Amino acid sequence: MKNIIFDLGNVIIDIDFERTFKAFASISETIDWREGERILKEKQIWSKYEKGLFTDSEFRDVIRNEFQIDATDEQIDTAFCGLLMDIEPARIELIKKLSSKYNTYILSNTSNIHILEVERILERCTGVKKLSDIFHHVFLSYEMGMLKPDVEIYEEVLKKANLVASETLFLDDLVANLEGAASIGIQTKQIVPREFTILDLFADEI
Repeated sequence: MKNIIFDLGNVIIDIDFERTFKAFASISETIDWREGERILKEKQIWSKYEKGLFTDSEFRDVIRNEFQIDATDEQIDTAFCGLLMDIEPARIELIKKLSSKYNTYILSNTSNIHILEVERILERCTGVKKLSDIFHHVFLSYEMGMLKPDVEIYEEVLKKANLVASETLFLDDLVANLEGAASIGIQTKQIVPREFTILDLFADEI
């Protein structure tokens, strides 16, 4: 193994989607959080934004329309980022060590609003300003116009980083994403939030 590709949510930073659904509901007078979750999923609003099909402004306007709210950009961004929790410093220290032995990457389904907040949390929790400061390259779905688990996104990472699939390990919390990577020969390992973290997987490296 020469390369390690990390997912972001629930691998590096803990997330809780329910917190965002409830935050959107709190600024809407008409839609409860379960209805909000249904709208975001059925109309693929979240995934379209993560695929780069909406600008930040367009995404906020869709949220205003679907949730029937008259909210500021800041209120929408704060609610949308509600799922993002703290980053455990020990995980970042581990990644720094791993980056001296392996080529390390991030591959995340995410959005500009979330990445900006993730890096604010990263600096607050660990002192590291940018993900690119500790990874060889950061691959983000909204910049690539692709989403996991579509095979094309893994193929693009291998091509752009000049990686050999069999020499590469991909870590994600979702089985579907792991299956997508495994289908083209990438080694995979599931990270299970609060049960089996990267600190457990790489215990010998700590």
